[in-house]
Amino acid sequence: MDVLDFSRLGVFLVEDNHFIRRTVVDLLQQFQFGRIATAKNGEEAIDYMKTLGSGSNFTAPDIVISDLVMTPINGLLFLRWMRTAKESPNRMIPYIMLSGAADGTYVSSARDLGVTEFLAKPFSGASVYKHLVKVIEAPRQFVTTTKYFGPDRRRQKQEPPGEERRLKDEKEITIVYSAEKVVKPKHPTDVWYFRLPNTLKEKAGGGGFKGAAEMPLELLEEAEQQLERAALDFTTWAQDYLKKLSDYCAEALAADAIGGRAKHFQEINLLALELRGQGGTFGYPLISTFGKMLYDSTHEGCREDDNAVGIVKTHIDAMRAVLREKIAGDGGKIGRELLASLQKAIQSREAVIE
Repeated sequence: MDVLDFSRLGVFLVEDNHFIRRTVVDLLQQFQFGRIATAKNGEEAIDYMKTLGSGSNFTAPDIVISDLVMTPINGLLFLRWMRTAKESPNRMIPYIMLSGAADGTYVSSARDLGVTEFLAKPFSGASVYKHLVKVIEAPRQFVTTTKYFGPDRRRQKQEPPGEERRLKDEKEITIVYSAEKVVKPKHPTDVWYFRLPNTLKEKAGGGGFKGAAEMPLELLEEAEQQLERAALDFTTWAQDYLKKLSDYCAEALAADAIGGRAKHFQEINLLALELRGQGGTFGYPLISTFGKMLYDSTHEGCREDDNAVGIVKTHIDAMRAVLREKIAGDGGKIGRELLASLQKAIQSREAVIE
């Protein structure tokens, strides 16, 4: 069985949630990466990357894994910096976006900025491993035009027959075999392809593989067990987030109902995103379901009156019930009843709003 060796590779993890950052680091250690560096947000990540210039004692990472929603610099801005900044140590580094905000707008934005892969939360040990193997085994050629620089956004094998969307034939495109000088073409019609040796696969010992690398089951089993151990701490972490949600509700009710609650609903939306992304990872998919419902109902421009705050409280009560009763998985009949009860309570409050 051909198995990639990650011990000679370095990975850089950017994640603002301490609990998730620790969990992903534990996974990467289980996968036996040789070097693991971390940052708490995009600003800290950029500062770290700037230290990797000439004369640095640190070795640049081979892969970046980054959360999307962070402050003061989010994953999209950090991605743009990595792809465009002169100080970037490797503008072609594989960049995996790991986020609970896997909605179309975010995915499209990441794609247009040059993301390599998008891994949605909740995640599993297997999904993280598969995305890592994908960027090592099957790197996409880089494309540069006057408006875009990043991995080829079209996956050739997935292009439906007869639906070729490229405006240029390959014979009209400049093929580049070196990454030493990455500059934008001068003319809007110019397109360059960068086709480089797969040094990551060579580095991971996969240069002589005849087929795709297999997933080492013993490592994967250990990784999944690590997630199960982390799940023991998840309820404490989730209860803390629900307490914060309750505090924001109380603060919102004390604020002016007209224009004075926007910041509270913005914070509620961010916490809902965290709950949406993490619940399923640690065996509580209902938390992810309820978190997504709350996230969808608290976007910018949502209603902010007392009934809207009441809808947030209804979500909090439902998630507390899941944690209190330890309703893992889909919860079966109890889970369906809890979901139906939440939906009914929301409809009742929305009817009052209307």
